[in-house]
Amino acid sequence: MTKAHFGMIGLGTMGRNFLLNVADSGFSCVGYDLDTAKRDLLLEEGKEWNVDVATSPEQLIEKLEAPRSIMLLVPAGPIVDAVIEELLPHLETGDLIIDGGNSHFTDTERREEYLDEKGIGFLGVGVSGGEQGARLGPSIMPGGKREYYELVAPIFEAVAAKVDGEACVAYMGTGSAGHFVKMVHNGIEYGMMQLIAEAFDLLRRGFQITDNKAADLFARWNDGELSSYLIEITSIALRKKDEDGKPLVEKILDTAGQKGTGKWTSQAAMDLGVPIPTIDSAVSMRQISARKAERVLLAEKLGIVQDVQLDETLAPDTIGFIESALHLSFIITYAQGFSMLQAASEDKGFGLDMAEIAKIWRGGCIIRAGLLRDIRKIFEAEPQLTNILEADALRNTIRNEQGLLKATMKFAVAADVPCMAFATSLNYLKSYASERLPANLIQAQRDLFGAHTYQRIDKEGTFHTPDW
Repeated sequence: MTKAHFGMIGLGTMGRNFLLNVADSGFSCVGYDLDTAKRDLLLEEGKEWNVDVATSPEQLIEKLEAPRSIMLLVPAGPIVDAVIEELLPHLETGDLIIDGGNSHFTDTERREEYLDEKGIGFLGVGVSGGEQGARLGPSIMPGGKREYYELVAPIFEAVAAKVDGEACVAYMGTGSAGHFVKMVHNGIEYGMMQLIAEAFDLLRRGFQITDNKAADLFARWNDGELSSYLIEITSIALRKKDEDGKPLVEKILDTAGQKGTGKWTSQAAMDLGVPIPTIDSAVSMRQISARKAERVLLAEKLGIVQDVQLDETLAPDTIGFIESALHLSFIITYAQGFSMLQAASEDKGFGLDMAEIAKIWRGGCIIRAGLLRDIRKIFEAEPQLTNILEADALRNTIRNEQGLLKATMKFAVAADVPCMAFATSLNYLKSYASERLPANLIQAQRDLFGAHTYQRIDKEGTFHTPDW
């Protein structure tokens, strides 16, 4: 009996669709899940390909050719460890376990070290694209030992999204590089989604336009420099009607969920000493949104609840400055994410290639956008660039659009619309491009109350003033 090339544990939406993609790409595969219904669904949907199921992890291993490649798409955390422990007694030296979930990079480092001692390979692999991406072509971010990646590279290259004939997968680097890159990807995703939500809020509460009109605007913006998956689906979401014919988005409770990857990004950036305020503000806004009862109470007490009167006739050309503000803020959000990746690569020895990361984010993943073509070119020209805001290729765009981002913030303040992500994007840009900041006063204060010392602009050395 011919054995399968690839195994999957976890046949939920992502695992099942990823495995069907593997089968559709010409590789025999076998899947396992505790849920019998999920195993049956895989067999039904995969009946035209070489797809099999196992009734236990041990049987899954028996049905795979050696060295075995087994991918886990199960919830991050203790479940991953439990599945690994269940597999270990049946694995042989050189077999490979692939964690394709959103595991924290520190867990990935721990698991790789643990399995390496037992002679078992381990890859921490970021997978982005949701259900559709898993089935039709995701962006894949593998990290670990290169020799283990080479075992599954043909499969990953076959199933990954393709842009201009290039597969949206590349070896990220050693250790937890794959999961770290995916974490930062998700942080950028948080920032972009919050910026889009704030732009929509400005259109609705600031300009009083309808959801249909806003959908038209986002569709038009998607045809220009803002071309991206998130802008595209925003237009789709705003057009969706509920059973009563009213916009579905208006029926959805305004409390945004999160699975923790945005928070992880902020925490890791703090540890690295890298500022990512747009991403931080997006995490904060999701936390604020979750406090619905408190928000309602405070709005009533402070009397700042707005009564929105929608206007069907407003000409969309009058609000183009928001488009430019969103475009520049997207650039700034990518800049923060890539600067964090540069710092992490140096700190952790990942060996990340920023041009390759920009390349594989162009397709399949949630943050895919036309901007990534330009970012790829920037890093191809200057691989060690600390921050893409320094790139000559972006100079004119930043100069032309920073005034429109300022105008957007002025309008937001006048309209009483909170725009934390836009504000932090603007202030990040202004601070980063400031030759002098008021940190000299902070240093004076620190020396006054704690003798923490300071440096001077007129002489070398470290100084303390004892008689403040």
